[in-house]
Amino acid sequence: MILRPRPSPFLHAQLLGSEPVAHAAPVPSWLRKAIEAAQTVEDAAIAAGAAISALDAVVRRQERWAGAWRQRLALAAAATTAKQGGRVEDEAALRDTVLLTRPGDFLSVGPAGLLLLAWRRLAARPAEDLLTKGNLAAVLEKFGHACDDEAVTDLAEELRQLGAGAGMVGMLAGAFEAAERHGFGRVAGVWLADALLAQRLGWAHAVPLLGTEASLGMSARPRRSTARLPVTGTETETKRAKGLLAAQARAALRAIDLSIELERRADRLLAVAPKLRAKGADAIVEQLLSDDALMASRGDKKTGMSDRSLRRLFDRLVEHGAVRELSGRPTFRIYGI
Repeated sequence: MILRPRPSPFLHAQLLGSEPVAHAAPVPSWLRKAIEAAQTVEDAAIAAGAAISALDAVVRRQERWAGAWRQRLALAAAATTAKQGGRVEDEAALRDTVLLTRPGDFLSVGPAGLLLLAWRRLAARPAEDLLTKGNLAAVLEKFGHACDDEAVTDLAEELRQLGAGAGMVGMLAGAFEAAERHGFGRVAGVWLADALLAQRLGWAHAVPLLGTEASLGMSARPRRSTARLPVTGTETETKRAKGLLAAQARAALRAIDLSIELERRADRLLAVAPKLRAKGADAIVEQLLSDDALMASRGDKKTGMSDRSLRRLFDRLVEHGAVRELSGRPTFRIYGI
């Protein structure tokens, strides 16, 4: 079944090059209700189309805080997939795992940390590079899979064909089927589906979506089976398609909700930024807008700021309500918008 939800007038305006709105609009209550009330694949497709259209408007604004937004969603996706894989690390623990590791020493982050690095890669690298053979091999390794060159080549080709010709339902389901068929599991399928969506819509960077959706029942543990997803008939296929579309719609709305929250925090940070006198403060502000979180204990080599001066800067930003301290501890503190 190939369904192509009709774009909303708002998405048509984006595609025709008209000016985007200045600020993200709250998600209308009717759309939230429509997603939960969907009874058929067609209902779910209409709701998903509206949700993705609204998200597309946010993405195309290319706000200065978009990097922090995508990385915060990557953290949420990593926490969800870690939990469904039987791990105990929550968002705070995952953040610690990566930030407290010495730069370049990624072998020390452990399996949960590698999950986060995989999702961060989705959010940070250009969308056009995500499904190349080299990037796929690196991501699958972080997901705990040892894969040979032939398997990666075959997967890359399947994904290219999906991106070129499948409808939205076929593309989503196809990402899961391709991952399962090559023994890479559903969590890899979720990552691939997000990458395919970004490429289909022409986004500069992917937005982690389906990884934050707990209802998909993903497992972060490696899957060794090479069998296709079981198909027991049209009813099962329809139920799966409806579930995927609803999950994508819910995830898109969560991403929009987070964008509204981060936009408000970013506005506060940018309002305070001109008052900062520390050398390198402008660069730190840009880093805060571009990433999930920063820590002060190692200083900042790019700006030449020592750990002491960086802590003073963060303390002042906290006093002004421009950033938050995220760790809740007296040492090795972590800050973000």
